[in-house]
Amino acid sequence: MKSAVVLLPGLNRDRDMIAALTRISGKPPVTVWQTDTEIPDVDLIAIPGGFSFGDYLRCGAIAARSPVIRAVAEKAAKGVQVIGVCNGFQILTEAGLLPGALMRNASLRFVCREVKLEVANANTAFTRNYRPGQVIRCPVAHHDGNYFADTETLARIEGQGQVVFRYAQGTNPNGSVNDIAGIVNDKGNVLGLMPHPENLIETAHGGTDGRALFEGALGLAA
Repeated sequence: MKSAVVLLPGLNRDRDMIAALTRISGKPPVTVWQTDTEIPDVDLIAIPGGFSFGDYLRCGAIAARSPVIRAVAEKAAKGVQVIGVCNGFQILTEAGLLPGALMRNASLRFVCREVKLEVANANTAFTRNYRPGQVIRCPVAHHDGNYFADTETLARIEGQGQVVFRYAQGTNPNGSVNDIAGIVNDKGNVLGLMPHPENLIETAHGGTDGRALFEGALGLAA
C-alpha cells in the first residue's frame, strides 16, 4: 500500500507521520509540497498536525486554499483515503471536505495530555481493526480542537454514523459537542481527528493503541 504525506509551512508533526507510516507499511511515504498540483497514485494521503501558515486568519484557513489541498480534494473525490490529524483536521473542515468547524478550546488554553477515545463506529477503513465501543489511549496537543456543528449538521452526521471517535471517560479536553474527537465524510474515505494516533504506535511511545488505525487505513491486519 502506498501513502503520501502533505507538507505545509508551519506543520511540525510531518516527521512523526512519516515515521509512523514507514514503520507500519515498511516503506516511506512520498511527500508533496504546498505548491504541488498533483499527487501520485497512492492509497492513503495524510495531512499532519502543527500550525500551518502560523494559524493566521483561522487554523487551517490558508492551507485549505493551497494547490496541494485542491489536489487532495480531487483524490478524495475519486475514493482515495485521506486522514487529517489535528491541524490536518482543521484544514479538512476549512476545505469543505468535512462538516463542522474547530473552535478555541473551551478553557482557552493549549492542551497537551493523554485522553481516552471510544470507537463510536468500527465500520470504516480507519477503524475496522478496533472493536465497537473499544476505549483506547491517545495523546492530544492543540489550542483549537473544540468541534462544533450546527444542529442540522450534527443530527445528520450522528444519524449517518460519521462520528467515529469520541472522548471517553470524562477526558474531553476542549469542550467538543457530543464529545466528538473524530469524524468521517459521508463516503467514509476522509477522516479528521484531533488526537495524534501517530504518536502511540510502538512500545517506545508507551503504547500501541494508535497503530490499528493506520493498519486499517493501509489495508493491513491488526
